[in-house]
Amino acid sequence: MELLPFDDYVRSLDRKRTAAGVLFRDAGDRVLFARPSYKPFWEIPGGAGEAGEPPWRTARREVAEELGLDRAPGRLLVIDHQSAAKLPEGLNFVFDGGLLTEDDVARLTFTDPEIVSARLLPLADAEPELEPVLARRVAAALGAARSGELLLCEDGHPVR
Repeated sequence: MELLPFDDYVRSLDRKRTAAGVLFRDAGDRVLFARPSYKPFWEIPGGAGEAGEPPWRTARREVAEELGLDRAPGRLLVIDHQSAAKLPEGLNFVFDGGLLTEDDVARLTFTDPEIVSARLLPLADAEPELEPVLARRVAAALGAARSGELLLCEDGHPVR
């Protein structure tokens, strides 16, 4: 087997899309969902990583842009490998955002035109308005937040 020159090898490496979200919840495990202006489904706060941006910085930047909250994300809850479908194959990271109250949610500021509202909802109530892969990912993140473990997932399904 002949080895590629280093520069050719580097160019041949796979590139994956990255995204980072933050799981905010209340004491009753209701999850903060944001309503985007550009699609019919609820999302958790977060978004796509920019070139050279680590996932924890993506999470912080996106939450600040979308909700007006500038705080470092908590511990990593989920790494989810999402196979190519509507988007290219990628890795989705979900960080713990901690607990919020209804008053905290009422004080959120939506300065980014991408987000029109946000609500605390039980996952079961939100599920009909979530992409199925996100519903599974959020369920995994809630479980990881309760258990203290990091979950690895494939398309939202925990890998054991």
